[in-house]
Amino acid sequence: METKIAIIGIIINNLNSSEEINRILHDYSDYIVGRMGIPYREKDLSVMSIVLDASTDVIGALSGKLGMIADVSVKTVCSK
Repeated sequence: METKIAIIGIIINNLNSSEEINRILHDYSDYIVGRMGIPYREKDLSVMSIVLDASTDVIGALSGKLGMIADVSVKTVCSK
């Protein structure tokens, strides 16, 4: 199956959502190349970036699950 490189950008407006986000990311850990999280205390939020090497189906499923969490914004960019 062909894979793509993708970056998922996540803005977490409610830090209580972090546990659910980490649980979902753990479920997709086989596809995660790297991740970075930055707490932005002045704005009371966190920013995460997740780099994946996965099929478009897996990328879409992960992005969709993260996007359904309250107070979480998600955007995905894929390689051509």
